[in-house]
Amino acid sequence: MTTIQPILITADLARLLRFYTELLGAKEVRRTPAEGEPFFVGIEVGGAELGFVNDADAPTAQGRIVLSIDVADVDALLPRVAELGGTASEPNDMPWGQRVAHIQDPDGNAVNLTRTLSS
Repeated sequence: MTTIQPILITADLARLLRFYTELLGAKEVRRTPAEGEPFFVGIEVGGAELGFVNDADAPTAQGRIVLSIDVADVDALLPRVAELGGTASEPNDMPWGQRVAHIQDPDGNAVNLTRTLSS
């Protein structure tokens, strides 16, 4: 099973979180890091999770939404990205416990292919 998570990139995380949590009655379910200024916050909305990335340099028009797709093997999918008309960066193991490759689909939409790392 593949999980797809929409992620909003914002320069004002507190404002956007307040908007969505109060508007939709959502609750925070994930925060990275757990202490201090967050880089990522996930909220639950009707059984689905919406993610937010805190980025002071977030664009103001296009490119503020990223699809994060959990896959079985990030590395195995990368050769297919170019074959299908997209572009990809080399994957990295992130400090929050995921292997991530940043790719773009043929239209230039940002997508993260992710896999949780084993402990």
